[in-house]
Amino acid sequence: MAEFTMELNDEQKEVRDWLHGFAADVMRPAAAEWDEREETPWPIIQEAAKVGIYSLDFYANQYFDQTGLGLPMATEELFWGDAGIALSIMGTGLAAVGVLANGTNEQIGTWIPQMYGTPDDVKVAAFCSSEPDAGSDVAAMRTRAVYDEAKDEWVINGTKTWATNGGIANVHVVVAVVEPELGSKGHASFIIPPNTEGLSQGQKFQKHGIRASHTAEVVLDNVRVPGSCLLGGKEKLDERLARAREKAKKAGGERVKNAAMATFEASRPVVGAMAVGTARAAYDYALEYAKTRVQFGRPIIDNQGVAFQLADMRTSVDAARLLVWRASWMAVNGKPFNGAEGSQSKLFASETAKKVTAQAVQILGGNGFTREYPVERMHRDAAIYTIFEGTSEIQRLVIARTISGVHIR
Repeated sequence: MAEFTMELNDEQKEVRDWLHGFAADVMRPAAAEWDEREETPWPIIQEAAKVGIYSLDFYANQYFDQTGLGLPMATEELFWGDAGIALSIMGTGLAAVGVLANGTNEQIGTWIPQMYGTPDDVKVAAFCSSEPDAGSDVAAMRTRAVYDEAKDEWVINGTKTWATNGGIANVHVVVAVVEPELGSKGHASFIIPPNTEGLSQGQKFQKHGIRASHTAEVVLDNVRVPGSCLLGGKEKLDERLARAREKAKKAGGERVKNAAMATFEASRPVVGAMAVGTARAAYDYALEYAKTRVQFGRPIIDNQGVAFQLADMRTSVDAARLLVWRASWMAVNGKPFNGAEGSQSKLFASETAKKVTAQAVQILGGNGFTREYPVERMHRDAAIYTIFEGTSEIQRLVIARTISGVHIR
C-alpha cells in the first residue's frame, strides 16, 4: 500500500508538465472554436492520440498509479485546458472504468483497446446508464436485457440518455435490468460491439456548456449481443443475484452494488478533478486579469474587494484538490469510503467550480460576460459538475446516509 503524500514524484511532475503544455498549446487555442461549433473535436483527439495522451496505455498508467494521484492530476491538467475538449478526450474513460469495474480480464483485454482505436484511426466509447425517467433514481431504469438461453444471447431494449459519445461510439457499455423485482440490485452491464444491429443514436443535445463533447440519446431496439458481452459473465451474475435475493432485505446484510453504482463510485473523484481543473483555470485567468486591469489609476487587485475574492478562490480550489486526492488514494489502496469520501470530493469540487467561475466572471466585470474572454465559457462548463454522475443533492444524500447509517430520503 502506497503512503499518502501531497508531493508528486518526479515522473508525475514530468507527466503533469507535459499535459499542461498540451492543454496550453493545443487545447486552449481551439477551445472557443469547438465550443461554438458544438461538434466533437476529432482533430484534437487525434493529436492527443498521436502524442500518447488518448490511449489505453496512458489511461492505464494513470488509473493504476498506486499513489492514487496520477489520474486526478492528469484530469485536472486537461480540464484546465478546456472542459469540453477534455471531456471529448476523457469521455471514453468512463466506459473503460465500467469494464474495469465489472469485467473479466479477457473482456478488459478485448474491449478496452477497441474503445480507443489507433492514432491513425481514433475511436471513442460511451457509458450508457441514465434514462429519460431514470437519472438519479437508478431503480426506475426500464431498459431490459433478457437472456436467450438457446442462442446464448442477450436481447436488450430501451432508451438511454445523456450519454457522452452516445451513438458515435465504437463500443457502448449499457446498463440494463435483468431481474426487475430486485430493483437496482437486478442490474447488469453489457458491451455492445461496433456495428451491432438495433443500436442507433437518438436526439443529440444542444448544451449550455461542455459543448465540444457529444451528448446524445442511445436507442436499443432488439439489440442482440453474445453471452460473452455480459460484463463479469453469467456465472458471476447468477451468484450476485442469488446473494441479493437472500440478503437485500436483511438488516446488516451484505450490500450488493449494482453495475452502474460500481462505475460511479470509481469515477466520482475523477469528476471532482475535472471540476478542480476548470476552477483553477478560472482563478488563474482572474488573478492575471486583476493584476493588469487598471481602474482609478491602479490595478484592481489593489482593492480588498477583489483581492479577498481571489484569496477565497485559491483556498477553495486547493481544498477541493486535497479532497479529490484523498479519495483517489483511498480508492486505489482499497480503503473503504466510511465517510463517503468519494462523494465528498465530488460535491465540494463541483460546488467550488460553480462558485469560483462565477467569481471570475464578476472580477472581469462586463468583459467576463462576453465570449471574448474564456471565463464566460468556463462558467457555463462548470454548471455540469453539480449535475452529472450524481447531482450535488444526491452526493449529500449519499454522505448523509453513510455517516448516519439511516436510510434518509
